[in-house]
Amino acid sequence: MHSGRLKVAVVGHVEWVQFARVPHVPAAGEVVHASEPFEEPAGGGAVAAVQLARLAGESVLLTALGEDSYGRQTVPRLNELGVEVRASFLDTPTRRAVTLVDDRRERTITTFGQRLEPRADHKELAWDALAGSDAVYFTAGDQAALLATRERTRVLVASPRARHALGHGVALDALVLSADDQVERGELARVHDEAAVVVFTEGGHGGSYRTRAGDTGRWAAVEPPGDPVDSYGCGDSFAAGLTYGLGTGLELQDALALAARCGAVCLTGRGPYGRQLGGRDLQGSAP
Repeated sequence: MHSGRLKVAVVGHVEWVQFARVPHVPAAGEVVHASEPFEEPAGGGAVAAVQLARLAGESVLLTALGEDSYGRQTVPRLNELGVEVRASFLDTPTRRAVTLVDDRRERTITTFGQRLEPRADHKELAWDALAGSDAVYFTAGDQAALLATRERTRVLVASPRARHALGHGVALDALVLSADDQVERGELARVHDEAAVVVFTEGGHGGSYRTRAGDTGRWAAVEPPGDPVDSYGCGDSFAAGLTYGLGTGLELQDALALAARCGAVCLTGRGPYGRQLGGRDLQGSAP
């Protein structure tokens, strides 16, 4: 088991997201009135970085942002949430998204624009900020960025949405995806041999895993500590929890149990940061 504060980071993408509540997602031609709107920098990279910061006390995010108001607002907001942002600013608009949360607490996302990815040749990015990391979660970047990350961290967890960065022989400690996400499953065929374990999340049904050696298993879902509010960010919080758990040296089943707690807690908050598991929540409790 690792002792002392973990050094954790994320290499990945950020989207500026407008959130709102709707009774249901509108059908073609229908008008639905939204309520409770708010905006946050989110996306898989940002959400995971905040969850890791709440578990470890701080985290680093290497990302790419547009040279625009959304990109500039992203840095101080994530700083407020405990994330040290190392960003390259590009002459391309920051990707935006609209997320509608319905009465079933399910989220539906529409994105606008190109996903900006941190690249190894982005001179503004200080890759040595990752040096000596205990665990890093990788959601976006090029092949060279993935290799640079692997060289600087003890544990490397990735999402199949890293796409073209994967499939080139860079070893992963874990690959995490949604069992119901056809895009992520489509990427799996060419990268699964690179991961020591592939983890398939199934929301309220828990999930399953298989190791490179052929071992398989499951974990149970965790009961949310309150009424469900919003499912946005649950999967990213799960992935961050798994990254943290493996970084601390937990056995796989214990790391998955911790990850499941992270996903369950996130479900009870408004938006991705309304409620996430923190380091204090772990004191004196089992994963």
